[in-house]
Amino acid sequence: MTTTTPPVTLDDVRDAAARIKGVAHRTPVLRSRTLDALVGAEVHLKCENFQRVGAFKFRGAYNAASRLSPGQLARGIAAYSSGNHAQAVALAARELGTTAVIVMPEDAPRSKRDATLGYGAEIVTYDRYTEDRVSIGRALAAERGLALIPPYEHPHVMAGQGTAALELLEEVGELDALLAPVGGGGLIAGSATAAKGLYPGIRVIGVEPEAGDDTKRSLEAGRRVSIPVPHTIADGQALHTPGELTFSVNRRLVDDIALVSDDEIKDGMRFAFERLKIVVEPSGATPLAVLLAGRAGRLPQRIGVIISGGNIDAERFARLCGNAKNDTGSGD
Repeated sequence: MTTTTPPVTLDDVRDAAARIKGVAHRTPVLRSRTLDALVGAEVHLKCENFQRVGAFKFRGAYNAASRLSPGQLARGIAAYSSGNHAQAVALAARELGTTAVIVMPEDAPRSKRDATLGYGAEIVTYDRYTEDRVSIGRALAAERGLALIPPYEHPHVMAGQGTAALELLEEVGELDALLAPVGGGGLIAGSATAAKGLYPGIRVIGVEPEAGDDTKRSLEAGRRVSIPVPHTIADGQALHTPGELTFSVNRRLVDDIALVSDDEIKDGMRFAFERLKIVVEPSGATPLAVLLAGRAGRLPQRIGVIISGGNIDAERFARLCGNAKNDTGSGD
């Protein structure tokens, strides 16, 4: 009988937590009585929009980059990303005294491009609808002798992302369910590893935009399924195939995937701004949007939600959220 060692374990997440301590922020957990009443459950929001670079991605990027040898760091780092991982690798490289080259789609949000450049990285662009970023990134890394840190297909990246859930559970204790956005699957793979390692009975629910339901289809099929590159406002989740490593974790540990429409995502962003007084980007708002839209099915009593990021410029935020349906009042 043969056994397969999982690419990431609870011990790996704990080790990542020790490595990023004092470098990454320990982000706040917010509560809202209004949200609890609307959802009919006790909701704990882990706000990674307050993380360095404005998203959870810094956790995994720094955990992976800090493990590179002095020789690798001297040559530099490469990555490919629609934005948040790009910023995370750029900042991690700066923190570690090296350089970064990032492959980004031509239509990446301006705020994410500007921030990546601001952290000192070089950007190489591509067309996400006609070109393969993985091939471009690998070729670039090989040509320049750079260490490639992918956005999710890496054990150290997954372990780093899982520290968000680890911190949440350390702060609030046992939860009945945990909701997190799903793009390539690194955040939920690491989070599910931490959550189920601590509390095996917890229900882990991933959230995808309706147009980008590749992980939902893959879990239902029992194998990785590819879809056309999705058109959605949740740019951080606009992927067409789950990662191989992440899917190997998620098919074991993720209990369900809930879907949310772009309009519902806008409602979630608006609620976060008006009632919680926080700015959340579309991908980061998807779990909150699922709860508000009643798309997660029957809910247990205590729920954790990872708000994955808040990187959106004022112009785009106003364009997406400016058509408020009603005045929801002050926060609580």
